[in-house]
Amino acid sequence: MAGTQGQDEAAASVSMDEIRAETEETTDLTAAAIEVPPQLVAGSVGEYFRAWWVRVRGGDAGVLPVVFALAMVTIVFAVVSPNNVFLSPANLVNLFDQSAVFIVLAMAEGFVLLLGEIDLSTGYVAALGGIVAANLVQSNMGWPWWAAIAAALLVCAVIGAIDGIVITRLRLPSFVVTLAGYLLWFGVMIILLGPAGGVSITSTQSQDQEVLNGIVNSNIPPLVSWIGLVALVLVFGGFLYHRDSSRRRSGLVARPLGLTLLVIAFFAVAGVAVVGISNINRGRFLPIEGVPWVVPIVLVVLVAWTILLEQTEFGRHVYAVGGNPEAARRAGINVANVRTWAFVLCSFTAGIAGIIYSSTQGGMTTNVNGGQYVLYAVAAAVIGGTSLFGGRGRAIHGVLGGIVIGAIYNGLYLLGFPVQWQLIATGLVLLAAVVVDALSRRGADTGVLVKA
Repeated sequence: MAGTQGQDEAAASVSMDEIRAETEETTDLTAAAIEVPPQLVAGSVGEYFRAWWVRVRGGDAGVLPVVFALAMVTIVFAVVSPNNVFLSPANLVNLFDQSAVFIVLAMAEGFVLLLGEIDLSTGYVAALGGIVAANLVQSNMGWPWWAAIAAALLVCAVIGAIDGIVITRLRLPSFVVTLAGYLLWFGVMIILLGPAGGVSITSTQSQDQEVLNGIVNSNIPPLVSWIGLVALVLVFGGFLYHRDSSRRRSGLVARPLGLTLLVIAFFAVAGVAVVGISNINRGRFLPIEGVPWVVPIVLVVLVAWTILLEQTEFGRHVYAVGGNPEAARRAGINVANVRTWAFVLCSFTAGIAGIIYSSTQGGMTTNVNGGQYVLYAVAAAVIGGTSLFGGRGRAIHGVLGGIVIGAIYNGLYLLGFPVQWQLIATGLVLLAAVVVDALSRRGADTGVLVKA
């Protein structure tokens, strides 16, 4: 009897060990699916979306919330706007123009948010960029437009370098340093604008002013727009296909072929929609057709920063420092340099936004509310999917979030709501985005604890 009892206990012990091993294996696989990007574990489009869904259930929703928010905003304003003016070609192109500043500022703020930092001075740094460029193309200065833009961006980059050096070398909080910069550059902006309180770039006698003013207010001819789109799709599609095919032939990890084709097709459809809408005549008295020049400019910034963050060593270092600064330091990464360059890139990109803003307004005045714009920049980045806690975000998140902010601003303006309701609506959307971010982080942390 004793022997039989011992055998039963041993069998029960073995069974429990097997169950425990199976449970741990299942947990490990689930955690791995959550932590590893779908393209690293998928062999087909179906497997990719199944792995993606596991990540969503694990708390990493990616761009899903902002896409849902954008769809809801579009549907609501399309229904309630008078005569469906919200979806009219003229208003959609106007929405592109209005959103451009929000988008570029959000991409600027994204560099420091990825490190778990913040830059409160970007609004007035952007204003300085616009003021410098506008002043240099005045007749008494005589700078060519390209040199004026280069000088403006250089000034903004130097400001970012100063912020980065002070923050990293003196180990001061970025919140305090950039808050001081907010006040400092606000005062400098007023000084540069002088007693007149503004500078204009609307002179038709100056070709250089016309170029700056035309960034938002002039359009690419329709035929050229279509040719440019075809060329862009061929280059982009060829690059993706060649890169993924080469990786597969070399035995390296690459996204499934079907997914690559889906990405190219989506890019082509989105491009056709934008060019098609922009090429519809939206003028009342004179024909106004074509894609605004600001659209390809924003696209160039998006592509450049996407490549920088996702395809370069510097980008990998940014994510590493944002995810765990101490681990990054122990891995040999110069954390101080990464942080400094992040502030440089933030201010440099803000300068681009400032030049776009000056084109939108036909110049710069002291009426620019840099404080409001920096809040919109942070809101757009977070709404788009960039984490306030660092380590997670992409350049495309700034684009999506900026469009959401622009759509809210545009839709409420069409309905005649005053600015306070625009701020309230944006604040509520931002709060929802922060809640989603916090819950996703909590879900990811829970998954790690379960795995442990």
